[in-house]
Amino acid sequence: MAAALDKIKVVDLTRTLAGPFCTMLMGDMGAEVIKVEEPTGGDETRKWTPFVNGESTQFLTFNRNKRSLSVNLKEREGLKIVQDLAADADVMIESFRAGTLDRLGLGYEAIKKTNPGVVYCSISGYGRTGPMADMPGYDLLIQAYSGLMSLTGDPEGSPLRIGFSLVDLFTGMMAYGTILTALRQRDQTGKGQWVESALLDGQVAALSYHATGFMGTGVEPKRMGSGHPSLVPYQSFSASDGQFIIGCANQGLWERMCRAIGQDAMLDDPRYTTNTDRVEHRAECVGELSALFAQKTTAHWVDLIVEAGVPCGPINTVADVVSNPQVLARNMIAEVDHPNIPNLKFPGSPLKLTDSPATIRRVPPMLGQHNEEILEEAGYSPEKIADLKERGVLGS
Repeated sequence: MAAALDKIKVVDLTRTLAGPFCTMLMGDMGAEVIKVEEPTGGDETRKWTPFVNGESTQFLTFNRNKRSLSVNLKEREGLKIVQDLAADADVMIESFRAGTLDRLGLGYEAIKKTNPGVVYCSISGYGRTGPMADMPGYDLLIQAYSGLMSLTGDPEGSPLRIGFSLVDLFTGMMAYGTILTALRQRDQTGKGQWVESALLDGQVAALSYHATGFMGTGVEPKRMGSGHPSLVPYQSFSASDGQFIIGCANQGLWERMCRAIGQDAMLDDPRYTTNTDRVEHRAECVGELSALFAQKTTAHWVDLIVEAGVPCGPINTVADVVSNPQVLARNMIAEVDHPNIPNLKFPGSPLKLTDSPATIRRVPPMLGQHNEEILEEAGYSPEKIADLKERGVLGS
């Protein structure tokens, strides 16, 4: 069976994480992705540490299933190359500062004149409208600006950044869904459209119950460490040799956990009768459980509580995760042959389709690796390609 996005052509002018994550997912699903990079350095992440055999693991993570075209957009003929590619593209996606591509003749209004069916996606920090439309946005800035950091960390500590680039990745996934939605509408109307995916928009949406609760009650949510504002116990606990997580998300789970750990008395305590009671008496409930759990090992408690059917588990490290049997069974660690890295491994695709599964057909490309191939397909002669290289329009 054909891949889900077979015959979908994507011209990708994004850099770093959010856009490349989106276009990688499209490539995993069969789309033809042409990654446009500037010739001297390419995507910034090519220079980000750590490196394996001279290759950035940051770049390798987000750029499989793409071909690289290195072209100088400061040259008129470089712009013409991208315009030619966009003329029959299904999707064009960019993450430049607002107005930059409009001035270069690569904005949506210019592209749709020759390709009215194009779905044109703009990724930005704060969106293309509003008083901050011209401001650059980065994952860290948006974690702070969106309120995410104010909710992350211990109650008495400082606001903390999430341990990975959650904002960028969330934005890339939003872009993926938005683009596919627009392609579906194009199937019905024959018309493309301009769509957006903004880092700030995604995190305001992700505030979800925190924002709704505040607007409804006027009570501002605070940092709670690993705790949850609406559930108790729903957090990490320390055992004698490490930490683990318990998630009692309903009354039945609470009751089963108490019986499993020999705490029937807590079931009879009026402070803990309902979840609302436990939230009100959070400190007392958590304190009693913490004193108990500190007496024995993580394995003891996890085995006991899981056996009772209550969500519970260890706090894994990255090393634990990449070798975890469940992760491996889900094909979430992929292995490919890379020219410079034998047996290159990276996270696989989270998109699971039974009839048209994700595939890895291309390893992350070298800068400009596919210049000749892409331009020949676009109708450029070998002589013209050589001339463009000689004059610095194309990377060598």
